[in-house]
Amino acid sequence: MSSIDAEALYRAVLEQIRAAYCAAITTPAGAEGSIVLAGIYSGGAWLAERLARDLKMASFGVVNVALHRDDYAKRGLHAQASPTSLPFDVDDSRIVLVDDVLGTGRTVRAALNELYDYGRPASVELAVLADRGGRELPIAARFTGGTIDVPADATLVLARSEGDDPTFTFHTEARAD
Repeated sequence: MSSIDAEALYRAVLEQIRAAYCAAITTPAGAEGSIVLAGIYSGGAWLAERLARDLKMASFGVVNVALHRDDYAKRGLHAQASPTSLPFDVDDSRIVLVDDVLGTGRTVRAALNELYDYGRPASVELAVLADRGGRELPIAARFTGGTIDVPADATLVLARSEGDDPTFTFHTEARAD
């Protein structure tokens, strides 16, 4: 597999969101026409944090999908998972849900269930760095950094450097079932 430039994928997603929502980005959260960001823990939360900073948005939310996963009984709760934190009212919000990798769609389904536990958004659109295909559910991203070919027995993992200006990298790992 060739090297995956996660930073180039990030810039593509950033520009797509900026182009689609240029007026809504500068509108205060909660005002009519505004958008809010919610990142799926953990890679999606890292991305939402950086997108919020680069788009000069005041805040972003973090969605923990652990309790809505269809494999919860097998996997349980991640020891370091933070709870869902949404610094905005979900009801009638226009939410951009952010994740690092879109595969089967099961994580996005769990995130939608978690969001709806907090209210009924006006809309939810999906932004992902990488679409690896293999959908099991009818879920697609509006904003995508790129389509990445990853072997079925591998997982695409996002990493983030430390510091004030973190950068993203991707690597693959053998899939643990």
